[in-house]
This record gives sequence, C-alpha cells and structure tokens, in this order.
Amino acid sequence: MKYSRVLTIAGSDSGGGAGVQADIKTISACGCYAASAITAITVQNTIGVQSVVGLPIEAIEGQMEAVLSDIGADCVKIGMLHSSEVIHCIAKALRKHKIEKVVLDTVMVSTSGHRLIEESAIETLIKELIPLATVITPNIPEAEILLGERINSQEDLIIAAQKLARKFNVSVLLKAGHLTNDLLTDYFYNNEKQRSLALTSKRLDTPNTHGTGCTLSSAIASMLAKGYEIEEAIQKAKEYLTGAIEEGANYQIGHGHGPVCHFWNLWE
Repeated sequence: MKYSRVLTIAGSDSGGGAGVQADIKTISACGCYAASAITAITVQNTIGVQSVVGLPIEAIEGQMEAVLSDIGADCVKIGMLHSSEVIHCIAKALRKHKIEKVVLDTVMVSTSGHRLIEESAIETLIKELIPLATVITPNIPEAEILLGERINSQEDLIIAAQKLARKFNVSVLLKAGHLTNDLLTDYFYNNEKQRSLALTSKRLDTPNTHGTGCTLSSAIASMLAKGYEIEEAIQKAKEYLTGAIEEGANYQIGHGHGPVCHFWNLWE
C-alpha cells in the first residue's frame, strides 16, 4: 500500500491555526501523508502577526531536497513565501523533481491585514511560480494585487476569476470571504476547459476563521494527491472546509480569530 503524499512549503504559525501547522492537520484529516518544508517562522497568535523571520535559503532547499529525493510528493502545496530568493529556490526544486500537481496559495496579506510578502517578490511569484501551478487560490485582496483592479461585489468575482486565469494561464479559485454577503460564492475557473464552477456556502457568525485559506488549499492538494480531477478536488475541499468552519464555530481559543476544527470529519 502507498500513501498519497503532500508536501507543504509554507511558513510556521506559532498559534497553530494557519501555515504549516494547519496544512499538516488538514492533509492528515483528508487521509494523506504530510511532509513539510518551512520557509519562515511567524511570531503570531489569534490576535495577529507580530513578526516574520525567514529561514536561510540553504535550509529551505535542504528540506525540499530531503523530502522530494526520498519520500516524493503526489502534490505540492505552496503557502507563504516572503522573498524572491525563496521563490527562486522553490521553482528550481519543482522543476528538478518534475512535480506535476501544484496548489499555489498566493499568500500576501494576513487576516489581520499584516503584509506577508516583500513587494519585489510579487513579480517573481508571477514569473516563476504561477506558470508551474495547477491552480492558484487568491482571496479578494490578493486578486486585486494580481489584477491591479478593485473587486467590489459577488458579480465582480466571476469576471475577476476569468481575468486572472487568462492573464496568467492558470486555473483559479477566487475566494469570496472578504465580501459581506450572507451567502458567499467562491468561483473556480477551469482554465483548461474554460468553464466556471460556483461554490456557495452560508456565512457563519464566528470569529474562528484563522487559517481558512491554508486549510482550503491544503485540502485541494490532498484531493489532487488522491487522484481526483481538479473540479471534483475543488468541490471536496470546499465541503471539507465548510464542515471545519461549522464544527469549529463555537469553540473559544485565544482572544482573536480562532482556528477552524480541522479534524471535524474524524470526531464522533
């Protein structure tokens, strides 16, 4: 028997709700084997990010090489990348090991509004990593940075997803969480088949939404690693996240934005 293997390349969250910690929980809950390459250590909790400390490039390269040369990966999930140098080395590793399935969570701004990527790194991300991605998963502020235009409504979302896909030649899951609607519809644009998929869910009145982007992208990577086609992988990942938000809605951890309940699908 073989595990479905997912390598997450992302920052560490000391609070445990997002980043590599959320990725490992999600990948495990979705029935896959989780390995990691940590790019940075964030000093954060439920209230916010206090600081970001990047790891040396040699350490990041070493982690990726150790995992990919031995364990391998059926899919790679990429999260917070704070500098151009980090992006360079990740793109190099993906090409070297011929990784075919890549979920790129274009992390640029934290839930609390803290900028998590250097300005110069955005162009490097666009040039080097997006072309290697199977799907990118921006939220609205990140999509606005990538497009250079505002997204103000649910109606804007589907157009923006198509524009992103055509601009960068990649499939796009554009998340609606920053809108104020009671019903939120994320849009997935399948660039290969040139069609849209709407994923609608009710907004829950809960502060426990920290790490939802990390969780969703890791769930997508898990489903792709297990062999699902991209649209089914997106749907199953969205169902997993919706359940995690619903089950974690009434828990209280910390004094700010708590995490979702990653193992909801395994609890009695």
